[in-house]
Amino acid sequence: MEEVNLKVEGMSCTNCALSIDKYLKNQGMENVRVNFIGGDVSFNLQGEGKTKDQIEKGIESLGYKIKKPISHSHDHHGHHHDEAGKFHFHSHLQRFWFCFVFTLPLMVHMIPGIHIHLLMNPYFQLFMTIPVYIVGMDFFGRSAIKSVLYGIPNMNVLIALGSTAAFTYSIYGMIAGKAAEYMFFETACTTLTLVFLGNWMEDKSVERTQASLKKLAISQKVMANMIAFDEHHQEQVFTVESTSLKVGDLILIKNGEHVPMDCKVLWGEASVNEAIITGESIPIDKKQKDILIGGSIIEQGTIKAQVTAVGEDTVLANILKMVRDAQSEKPPMQQMADKISAIFVPTVISIALITLFGTWGFTSHTFGESLLRGIAVLVISCPCAMGLATPAAIAVGLGRAARNGVLFKNAKSLDVFKDIKQVVFDKTGTLTTGHFVIRNHHYTDTNSEEEFKRIAFSLEKYSNHPVAKPIIREWKVKDEIRWASVEEIKGLGIKATDKEGNHYWAASYKAAMGHTDDANHNIYVLKNDTLIGWIDVEDELRPEAKQVIALLKSIGIKSILLSGDKQEKCNHVAAILGIEEVWAEQTPEQKLAKIAELNTIAPTAMVGDGINDAPALAKATVGISLSDASQIAMQSAQVVLMNHGLKNLPLSLGLGKHTFFTIKTNLFWAFAYNIVAIPVAAFGYLSPTFGALIMGLSDVVLGINSMWLNWKKVV
Repeated sequence: MEEVNLKVEGMSCTNCALSIDKYLKNQGMENVRVNFIGGDVSFNLQGEGKTKDQIEKGIESLGYKIKKPISHSHDHHGHHHDEAGKFHFHSHLQRFWFCFVFTLPLMVHMIPGIHIHLLMNPYFQLFMTIPVYIVGMDFFGRSAIKSVLYGIPNMNVLIALGSTAAFTYSIYGMIAGKAAEYMFFETACTTLTLVFLGNWMEDKSVERTQASLKKLAISQKVMANMIAFDEHHQEQVFTVESTSLKVGDLILIKNGEHVPMDCKVLWGEASVNEAIITGESIPIDKKQKDILIGGSIIEQGTIKAQVTAVGEDTVLANILKMVRDAQSEKPPMQQMADKISAIFVPTVISIALITLFGTWGFTSHTFGESLLRGIAVLVISCPCAMGLATPAAIAVGLGRAARNGVLFKNAKSLDVFKDIKQVVFDKTGTLTTGHFVIRNHHYTDTNSEEEFKRIAFSLEKYSNHPVAKPIIREWKVKDEIRWASVEEIKGLGIKATDKEGNHYWAASYKAAMGHTDDANHNIYVLKNDTLIGWIDVEDELRPEAKQVIALLKSIGIKSILLSGDKQEKCNHVAAILGIEEVWAEQTPEQKLAKIAELNTIAPTAMVGDGINDAPALAKATVGISLSDASQIAMQSAQVVLMNHGLKNLPLSLGLGKHTFFTIKTNLFWAFAYNIVAIPVAAFGYLSPTFGALIMGLSDVVLGINSMWLNWKKVV
């Protein structure tokens, strides 16, 4: 099963996305995701049946365009020609200006006090209308017919019907010799012209909602200095595009240059700005064997590195994929809006027909006046606004989050944040930095210090627990003990037997309990069930932890500490940070049960380091993981705070709440707009011209409301 990702141009509303979705599902494709805002379409291509090319042709036959990564031939006017030499406009703005030239003379005679005989001539008006109508039907008509044939009529059906009704009615009047009573050519022209303007404004506002993600995508393609060796084994450096690099290639990255792909430092040292990935602008020092992330910038220094990942496997590509996947998901509110959008166009056409025949049959208005009201109903109604409400807000929310080193893996977690009442923190590596140092140690008289250190090092070398790291780092010995057997027992420690049959433990207090009453140390070292010493290690608190807990408290969110560490240590940390509830000495199973219990009390977010806490993170209402940038793809959490950015926790909670609020206000505007505008048009208080302009502006209002999320104070 192959996953296919396409960029599709020409999707202007939810109904467009629904028609592509329906087409792909009818073709037997699975896991279909269509996002009309970014133009992203993804699906799983089944082994049997259609090929990728056939599916692409099918999508194009619906009236959309698959964006290929190759350049088109353009003429100097900014238009382009396809293979058949057929002329096309490239954007709604070009269509608008072309139509505007012909529409302007028709609008001049509507200005009071201006009477130019030529402008009133029906043949002149027909001559000016034909080019506008052809361009309008080439876009709206073509799209409308295809959408009707496919069973999901889109908003272009309304525009095509409205302008065609005005155009044909005017021609009928001209032929019947009653042109003065039937003159609606300017209605057809202004409707098409202003809807093109509205579509361009909508495109622009939607484009701006994608700005944050575009910044990420742009940094994926840069130039790279590749290192190769000639026949004399001399190093040669030449420039290539980063997209042509392969895993294993050697590259030189100089001061001020972008890191072209994920790579590992082989030589040199540098200060690296990873803000593009983590949102943190303070440079990080990198040396030999460190990982560099593609898209980051070398601020100082020069290094040689080996490429470790390219293309879709890089951290940046993973981030973009995650954000795209989250964006194309539909929260329940959007699913409701989609259902309404699917029946919206037939409903509006019915209302327009009732308006036309109701006004004509039951009032003193002429057929022409009644028709104008019907056309106004068609062009004022806006299914786009309902389809745009959720994706526009989600695109901005996800983009701002990604820019600040917060990754949402699905749109649901943005939605769920509005209900979070308590946040559970793991201690080690979450509230603390995870960098331990040996604070103190003690050994019995029966051993020398050297021997005690040798035993401790030889045992802890086999441990993955963070408290073992400072012992391995600071007490490195050459003649370590070779064990006959060694095992790590979760929550208890490392147990080993040497070749002479002596039993050793580097244990927690739980395992050493029968051999000492002093519970205030981290690691107890035992030999043949006798305590031979203890070691205290200290984990520094994250500098931002106290501020984050205080901020959560100020917005009414309770903080809970849930840790496998000792009660005394957890109480000490909780007292410093102001955490009210503490659950210490918990095994992974107990952590899981505690999260399940807390979930029943109130929606709960769990913050952990993403590796040891995987089950608990998955169990929480929202799992939030602190991550090294290079590990993001492996996290079990729905939200990832990059670069261990605990300080971004309030931002992620705030963005979740405010994105949801923005969706609500967008949907309210979209529904209220249509509920008010359609009756106003039906009762004759809005001309089609004004209606067309207001329809375009309705989407812009939604775009601006969504973009406000970029700057809005959310914490």
